[in-house]
Amino acid sequence: MPFSKFGLDPGILGAIHKAGYTRPTPVQAAAIPKVLQGHDLIAIAQTGTGKTAAFVLPILHRLMLAHRPDQTRRMKVLILAPTRELAVQIMENIRTYGKSLPIRVAAIFGGVEEDAQIKVLRKGVHIIVATPGRLLDLIGRQQIDFSALEMLVLDEADRMLHMGFLPDIEKIAAILPKRRQTLMLSATFPKEVESLARRFQYQPKMVQIGKRSNPADTVAQCVYEVPAHLKSALLLELLKQPDFKKVLVFARMKDGANRLTEFLKAAQVKVAKLHSSRSQEQRLQALQDFKDGKAQVLVATDIVARGIDIDGVSHVINYDFPVNPEDYIHRIGRTGRAEAQGEAISFVPEEDLNLLGILELTIIQRLQRKRLKGFNYNAPIPPYIPGVTPPRRDWRKRTREMDAKKSTKPSPNPKSTPAPRPPKKSTNHRRPK
Repeated sequence: MPFSKFGLDPGILGAIHKAGYTRPTPVQAAAIPKVLQGHDLIAIAQTGTGKTAAFVLPILHRLMLAHRPDQTRRMKVLILAPTRELAVQIMENIRTYGKSLPIRVAAIFGGVEEDAQIKVLRKGVHIIVATPGRLLDLIGRQQIDFSALEMLVLDEADRMLHMGFLPDIEKIAAILPKRRQTLMLSATFPKEVESLARRFQYQPKMVQIGKRSNPADTVAQCVYEVPAHLKSALLLELLKQPDFKKVLVFARMKDGANRLTEFLKAAQVKVAKLHSSRSQEQRLQALQDFKDGKAQVLVATDIVARGIDIDGVSHVINYDFPVNPEDYIHRIGRTGRAEAQGEAISFVPEEDLNLLGILELTIIQRLQRKRLKGFNYNAPIPPYIPGVTPPRRDWRKRTREMDAKKSTKPSPNPKSTPAPRPPKKSTNHRRPK
């Protein structure tokens, strides 16, 4: 079925054709008619299946139906996203599909000055793509008018709940007009999001492509059971293989991402890093270098795991195994997108085998175990070198030292110790018999 069957605006169809898309994906074919009809929608589909276009295309068409040349620019659509990178990507998609349309869009997120964003809002926009925190800041400054709002979109709804955005979303929803169309999209749909849907939506239509909490079918998955101290060496050996052209490596913490980046730079690997402590300019530059091929490897935390679309990612490597199965599904969804093939590799030390078991029970699938030929999996832990290797923290030793300090503390000065209180006199004044 071609996109023309939906009856979309000719300008939108022309943009779709220029982007190289000829037919809708299953989630687009199921969701677009329901959004055009004005229904509230819950869309669940694997990553890389085109969920963004599933709501952007009908939104642009509905705005064009209601557009009048003499009408002032008033906000009609609010799209909430969990991260800055996803907000920017959604805005770019809207501009791509609405290039020939008189529709203005703005992205509102933290990490940059508010004044520039306020200036854009004062000029008037039809669509705002925002992260909840910065949006509430501008609402507090009375810089946004929701009186004409018609549609609310919650993209990556489960991720926003996991990141603690529920109170912010509730505050924002309380301000919005009650009569509106609400769309919720995600690759997974836990019970918490179902509860959110019951509160924010009215008789929503459900679109579910594939099984819930299922990895993308286009991604080959495997596991390397490797000791924790050998993960960096194994990663370096894998990167030497010719098919590892564009590799996204996930670390659990920012400090770990920084250390891994420095290790790869020392090994002459072209690498960029991306995590929440970096400035917005640095984050955008790292993404751009990775997209342009200037960096073979992008080391990132889970802020890149949701919704970010990077063409041609050949491999996703879970350097640190994720705690939640949902995070695993979103991580590996950065490869194998748009019906392309990809590979996801997970490093699993002995202490993370329980997390691997939980994942396999969740997705009802046993992941393939692999071993790299010629790699020494029994190499000893290297000695600690100050300034080169990170210090090892022996928490048991630290606890013993703290207990020893407590036991050697001098006893309090007896002179300064208050004297014990005398016993209270009896209040029983009855005479003895």
